[in-house]
Amino acid sequence: MKKLNEPLILLLTGILLLAITAIHPHDYTTWWMETAPIFIAVPILVATYKNYRLTPLVYHLLFMHALILMVGGHYTYAEVPLGYWMEHWFGFMRNDYDKIGHFAQGFVPALLFRELLLRSSPLQRGKLLFTLVTASCLAVSASYELIEWAAAVTMGQGADAFLGTQGDPWDTQTDMLMALIGAVVAQMALGRLQDKQLERRS
Repeated sequence: MKKLNEPLILLLTGILLLAITAIHPHDYTTWWMETAPIFIAVPILVATYKNYRLTPLVYHLLFMHALILMVGGHYTYAEVPLGYWMEHWFGFMRNDYDKIGHFAQGFVPALLFRELLLRSSPLQRGKLLFTLVTASCLAVSASYELIEWAAAVTMGQGADAFLGTQGDPWDTQTDMLMALIGAVVAQMALGRLQDKQLERRS
């Protein structure tokens, strides 16, 4: 029996779910802005799949990250039901679903950057790799905050749903902190699993 092509299944499932989240979202401007990274990343992944195939771990993580973006785009991050449940269960002061997104913004790119550096640079496993991967994730997080700032300046109140600050004056700083934590946790928790998958490729 021919083995199923997992990345293809993830791709088709992701396209279906993306289409579902586009049905009557909170507003289409926010949906487009929140899901924009998917429209950028997926064509790159498809174009490079044949000659630069990533590990199953990274493909699964990218799929999960895309789901987080889709849900945030459909409801807006401040209105996601899971965030309200968390607020009720843990006594949070606000809907913190966006913190899941920013944790993933560090967690998922960390394993992607780690794999790219191990496969395409002279870097070896160790403290320098760990540091550079973490710094790269912080750079991504900072870049995203700059994009949010630019959206706020150009769109005014129209960017409120995209920003999702919910009146928190430290939202930018805590977003970057969550990305930092995500990057560190990802490398510590899944680094060995990724190494094993990379060894199977060699």
